[in-house]
Formats: sequence, structure tokens, C-alpha cells
Amino acid sequence: MRKIVLSVILITVLGLTFFSNYFVVESTQLGAHIVELKLDTGDTAWMIVASALVLIMTPGLGFFYGGMVGKKNVISTMLQSFMAMVIVTVLWVVIGFGLCFGPSIGGIIGDPSYNLLFNGVSANTAWELAPTIPLLLFAFFQAKFAIITPALITGAFAERVRFWAYLLFMVLFILIIYAPLCHMTWHPDGLFFKMGVLDFAGGTVVHMSAGWAALAGAIFLGKRKVQKVNPARITYVLLGTGLLWFGWFGFNAGSAVGSSGLAAQALGTTTVAAAAAAMAWVFLDKIMGHKLSAMGACIGAVVGLVAITPAAGFVSIPHAITIGIIASIISNFMVMKFPKGKIDDALDVFACHGVGGMTGMLLTGIFASNTVNPIVGDNQGLIFGDTTLFLIQLKALVLVSIFAFSASYALFFIVNKITPLRVSEDKEELGLDITQHGEFL
Repeated sequence: MRKIVLSVILITVLGLTFFSNYFVVESTQLGAHIVELKLDTGDTAWMIVASALVLIMTPGLGFFYGGMVGKKNVISTMLQSFMAMVIVTVLWVVIGFGLCFGPSIGGIIGDPSYNLLFNGVSANTAWELAPTIPLLLFAFFQAKFAIITPALITGAFAERVRFWAYLLFMVLFILIIYAPLCHMTWHPDGLFFKMGVLDFAGGTVVHMSAGWAALAGAIFLGKRKVQKVNPARITYVLLGTGLLWFGWFGFNAGSAVGSSGLAAQALGTTTVAAAAAAMAWVFLDKIMGHKLSAMGACIGAVVGLVAITPAAGFVSIPHAITIGIIASIISNFMVMKFPKGKIDDALDVFACHGVGGMTGMLLTGIFASNTVNPIVGDNQGLIFGDTTLFLIQLKALVLVSIFAFSASYALFFIVNKITPLRVSEDKEELGLDITQHGEFL
């Protein structure tokens, strides 16, 4: 049956793209929020680089996760991230971009019919909020965010998920969870956008959605037979952290969608938040009687990067340090107190990405300043004496949490009905590398 389904998918995609010139005609009229391009070569050059930086985060995540799991599951874990680049890229061109940035349907989702197979996604027009770079470049920059989000989830159900079931879940997650959240948050007609929610580079869209989906997956799949395993390669974790930190400059500074002072501000806040969080994590470990570990330093840095993501273009450099330290302490305690005996979130995705993203969203509501970014407007952060923005951020946090967790759990249930999500006990014992892919280290 699987062979038939895969054959149909390949033939369909091949047919649609091969004959695309017969039914995909680039419109000469500007659509909703599509404007004439006012090309700035500096902005365009930076956004090409930023797009590449964000893409390298996904293989970086593969090394980060791959180094943490047991030796017999390294290849499968890393391949889960790599395949996100493969599957989501094609899905994004076919329908994903339209669902996220097409004409709004009730502020919830985009109408994909306008941008099927990138119809109307031109190098000669621009997105309204990024008028100096080609729409085509903006679309591919956004694709990289969609790619890494389901890859983040994989750490929660590492070492026990069937690979084909994961691919099916990934497609459904992008269509049903990621796309609405992206549209609501970043589309000018989106529900959260109109509410005044501030999410500079993906606190809700990427990290909270991935974090809650990870928790749902860990609960649904159940515990591994052996929960405590020795990390296969801590050097992989260090390499992965370096690639993530490096790529995160494209993630956050690129979200300024131009080569500007705001991009420099986001680069600065990203740098110091990651450093402060790594410092706080290893200091807290020592205070709690543990050794200063490479793993702790790496996890701390990533938590800082996660937490600063929604705030990167809205807060000052000193407040970015504050955000990094607070998020690191909260996530560290969350990792220590997480009920691992009952819920097997293998690589602490919820405690780090989910909790880190939520912490960053709330701290954006505390520290956002219109002196850093005029778009903040009169609703500044709580520390400046205004409660409005903080309450908006809190409301969005609750709504996204409920939606992301419940919808993700429902998707796991549906996928499991179509094809079993979890490998058999004997295959789990042998390891996913050999049983799922016929390869091993």
C-alpha cells in the first residue's frame, strides 16, 4: 500500500510541475498585500545570506539531537531533521506558502489557491512588509522557518518513532498547525497580528508550536524501554550548537527583512541572550552541586536563543541579557523537575523550546520598547508601566498553547490510525538506524 501511495505522490508532483505552464500563469495584477518591488540590493543580498543561515540551522539541529541520543539511533535522529528540509520545501512550494501568506480567510488561514505552485510568487513584486526584497526571496526565507519547526519536535519522541509515520505527521503538522499560526501571527490580516501580538521571529509560530507538539508526542508514544542512555557524541552536540547559534543570526536578524539598524539590533540581542543563558545554565548547575558540563553549556545557549527569538527586534541589549538569564533558569529547573518517569520527552524539547518560547513571549510583553522599534507603539512593556502588551502576549500564549497541544495530540492519534507511530519493542532494542534505514555507525 505504501508503495502505491508514494508512487501516486511522485507522479502527482511530477505531473503538476511538468505541466505547470498550462495552468500556473503569473498574474500581472497585484494581490492582497503584494506591492511593487522597490529593490534594494543591500537588503536583497542580506536576505539571501539570512535564508542560507536559517537553512543551516536544521542540519545543525540534526547534530545537536544526534549527539544526545544513543549510538544506535544517531543516523535516524539526524535524518529526521534532514528530511524536514526535503519534504517541507516541496510542500511549501505546492501549497504551504499560500496557506501562510495567501489572502486571509477569517484571519485564521490563507487561501492557498492564489499561490499554488508559487503562482504569483514573483521576483518582480514584493510583500507589503518587506517592499525592498523580491517576493520570491521572502517566500523562500519563510520556508526555512517552516522546515525547522517539525524538526524541533523530533527530539521528544527520539529513539522510538517509525520514520514513515513521522513524515506523515510532519506534513499534517505544517498544513494544520504551523500554517494557521504563521498566518495569524505574521500576516497583516491575521488574528494575532491585529491583536497586537509581538513575535519578531517565531516564539509562537516556531518554538511554542514545536514545544507543545513535542509534549503531545511524548505523551502519546509513551516511554522508551530504556530511558537513560549515554550520549553518542557530545562533540556532535557542540558542533550542532555552534551551527544553531551561527544560523540563528539569520533567523532573528533576518526577520528585520532588510539590511538595517533593526537587523543589527536583533543580531546583538541574539548574541548576548545566548551567551547569558549559557552562563546562567552552567552557573546554576554548579550551584545545584553538578559539574560544569559541555551538554549544559550547549543546552543553555540554545534556550537563550529560543527565548530571545520573539523579542529580538523589540528589546534593548541589557534586557536581552535579562531574558537569557531568566529563561535559562526557568528551563533548567523545568528539566530537573520534569516528570521523566511518567512522560518521556527524550531530549527535553518541551522544557527547552516550549517553555523557552513561552518565557520569551511573556518577557517580550515586559521589556518591549518603542525606542528600540517604533512598531511597538504606545503599548510598551510592563517594565515601562503599561500592562496592555503584557496581557496581549499572555492571551496569545494561552490560545496558542491550547491549540498547539490539542491539535498535535489529535494529529498523532490520526497518524497512528493510518500507520503505527511507534516501532516494535524488538526494533527499538536493535535501534532505529539499522531497523529503519539499514545503516549504522
